[in-house]
Amino acid sequence: MDKTALIHKLVHSDSIYFLSRPRRFGKSLLISTLEAYFQGKKELFTGLAMEQLETEWAVYPVLHIDFSMTKYLGLEDLTGLLNINLNRWEKIYGKDEPEGTPAERFEGVIRRAYEQTGRQVVVLIDEYDAPLLDSNSESTLQKQLRNELRRFFSPLKGAGQYLRFLFLTGISKFSQLSIFSELNNLQNISITDEFSAICGITEHEMLTQMRRGIEQIAAQNGETYEEACAHLKKWYDGYHFSKNCEDIYNPFSLINAFNQKDYKNFWFSTGTPTFLIDVLKAAQFDVRQLDGMTATDVQFDAPTDTISDPIPVLYQSGYLTIKSYDPIFRQYTLAYPNSEVRYGFTEALLPNYVQRFPRENTFYAVEFIKDLMRGDIENCLERTRSFFAEIPYDLENKTEKHYQTIFYLLFRLMGQYVETEVKNATGRADAVVKLDDAIYVFEFKFDGTPEEALAQINNKGYTIPYQPDGRRIYKIGVNFDSATRSIGEWKIEEEIRR
Repeated sequence: MDKTALIHKLVHSDSIYFLSRPRRFGKSLLISTLEAYFQGKKELFTGLAMEQLETEWAVYPVLHIDFSMTKYLGLEDLTGLLNINLNRWEKIYGKDEPEGTPAERFEGVIRRAYEQTGRQVVVLIDEYDAPLLDSNSESTLQKQLRNELRRFFSPLKGAGQYLRFLFLTGISKFSQLSIFSELNNLQNISITDEFSAICGITEHEMLTQMRRGIEQIAAQNGETYEEACAHLKKWYDGYHFSKNCEDIYNPFSLINAFNQKDYKNFWFSTGTPTFLIDVLKAAQFDVRQLDGMTATDVQFDAPTDTISDPIPVLYQSGYLTIKSYDPIFRQYTLAYPNSEVRYGFTEALLPNYVQRFPRENTFYAVEFIKDLMRGDIENCLERTRSFFAEIPYDLENKTEKHYQTIFYLLFRLMGQYVETEVKNATGRADAVVKLDDAIYVFEFKFDGTPEEALAQINNKGYTIPYQPDGRRIYKIGVNFDSATRSIGEWKIEEEIRR
């Protein structure tokens, strides 16, 4: 994907930038491309837009530091990484004896690089927030790391005359303001339309430049070209990083899908968001809202010194994305970007509510679907009863909301294998499962009766949207008994065609 026209615009528009993008979205590749550009390596840009756009190809001294190169279990891990990079730069530009602290040495390297080359310096800082994300659960260590980073970066404010370009990347805006608070002219391009596609693969890029990959994955999976496009879109598309951002595909997942000719949870499986789940639990956040919630940009893309509100970090980490924007009320709708993230996150969340391994939850979901495919609704509900009966009695949370959330996550997990819809703010039935020959409309009552559940399905017309479909429709009213903490009675009706 040729992003060099955007890079040319970037380097000629301003000089100090910050970009937030999820992990494995190409931030490091962008940094290395910027490094090659500022080192004047014209031969690497042959055939790309930059070759025609750039006329000078000046060579600048480049200081590139990547904070994702280690894990931060103690302050010495950060100081060790800083020393490695400072020693490397000092071998090129020298060191003055009085320079002792990392900040003093950094300032000295910048100044001497400018004096020795006669060119302003380019500073590229990749994954600046890696130390802070690693230490999120250790407040004392995190404070030490934050203070050390603040001291190290402090020379950047006074080095304005020596700097040609400064570019910072990270997953989040975590502590950005406190660490870089002195960089008053820092341009945050994370949520701007202009540079929204600088990382990731747009739908247009995929369709025009990756046709061979689409044809191969279609052939491998017995699909048409159009079916493969729809499959790829469902699983890996859906990211939007600004109000008018075009569709962005997850590059890591898309490339792996083409490489393995299969549809899997490639991106999600590379890192389970354990600390995010801990934040959701600590905030007692209703995870059902994650399928679509509204917020202003200040609420979901705000810098923070500590991760307490899950929404900003869920957005910045790529587990939520922008789905729409209302210009009248200046509100964004946030939701899971695609099926890969929705199902991966559901599998990670469910064990926290039922204390069961993810593979066991997946087994139950598959068996539920098999029962419905056989038309055996009774056995499906018996299996559901068994599922809840195996939840440990000593779970702290026994509220209606807790069990409603389990139902929600369970049906979301089923959605990996069949088409499902789960109740949202518009008041649809609690769950709808669509199979080739039948549609099942579920309504659950907490300490009620199955008759009440069926009455609600009928009175609110939950089956009306599916009547023109032609498939058989089954209405299923289920009571959840809080005393037994499991499925109680149920009632099943097949809708009579008129």
